[in-house]
Amino acid sequence: MVVASSSLQTAVINPTAITIPKVTVIGAGNVGASLARSLLSQNLGHVVLLDIVPGRPQGLALDMAEACPLEGCTHHITGTNDYSDTAGSQVIVITAGLPRKPGMSRDDLLKVNGNIILEVVANALPHSPDAHFILVTNPLDVMAYVAWQASGLPPNRVMGQAGVLDSARFRTFIAHELGVPSQDVSTMVLGGHGDLMVPLISHTTVSSIPLTELLPAEKIRQLVERTRQGGAEIVNHLKTGGAFYAPAAATATMVAAILQNQSAILPVSAYLDGSYGIKDIYLGVPCHLDSSGAASVVELSLTEEEQAALEASAQSVRQTLKKARSLFSF
Repeated sequence: MVVASSSLQTAVINPTAITIPKVTVIGAGNVGASLARSLLSQNLGHVVLLDIVPGRPQGLALDMAEACPLEGCTHHITGTNDYSDTAGSQVIVITAGLPRKPGMSRDDLLKVNGNIILEVVANALPHSPDAHFILVTNPLDVMAYVAWQASGLPPNRVMGQAGVLDSARFRTFIAHELGVPSQDVSTMVLGGHGDLMVPLISHTTVSSIPLTELLPAEKIRQLVERTRQGGAEIVNHLKTGGAFYAPAAATATMVAAILQNQSAILPVSAYLDGSYGIKDIYLGVPCHLDSSGAASVVELSLTEEEQAALEASAQSVRQTLKKARSLFSF
């Protein structure tokens, strides 16, 4: 069969018309490096890995880039010590910060990491004024508030990652206890990222079956406590350092929800202005995450016990926030 040439059309692809998202990860420690690799392997966009240590982000980025031909990554990664390389980022994730060391008080950690957050925001925001910021640095909820105050951005564009991680841990422990796939477990953990986080038993199901019908109250209590101590349990095993694979995966989930405009409902540390009866604080609550950031808070129906626990968690965060206000004058 002969086709007349006049009936053929040539498709011309203009590379400049294709906009590829850009995500910056600030801090090339274990969490930051694992996150950069996760973003790259999921082909979510071009990745920039920034750290103040000369050579570290460059070496890690080169190693990841060399894995791309074997793993099907379609975007590139840049390792840098220069904030100008982060220009035009849609999402900036801050993992930079120090862990608590022997002899260091929580107030010391607050001051050190708070100053790091202030410096990062001051350097990153001018290059990417339209970016969304995701905080991973601890104390998480207060660091999110510090970043919001420092940036002057609308609160929906600054959020913290904690609830996605804590919920994943709770799902894992439940699944192991019941011998079922973790994907069958649905739950949500709210509140501050600490010992007073609030796993919502009233909203926890396994293949749509309420958890309370599958496990006795005492066993559920034990799983809740293990979730609250989930990070410490890993630290105790490792002896030095803490978790990084799961925190990275949790953060990548949030980044994907924003870049892909998913409107996914995820528990994130978000600014509250009356939701759940709580105001002027960052706290873990369910939010719609889409291209606008933490677009809206989803108010779940809580039991009296869960609401009281959430308020207690908020009060704990407020105490640390009060110290931050005096340290950083906002």
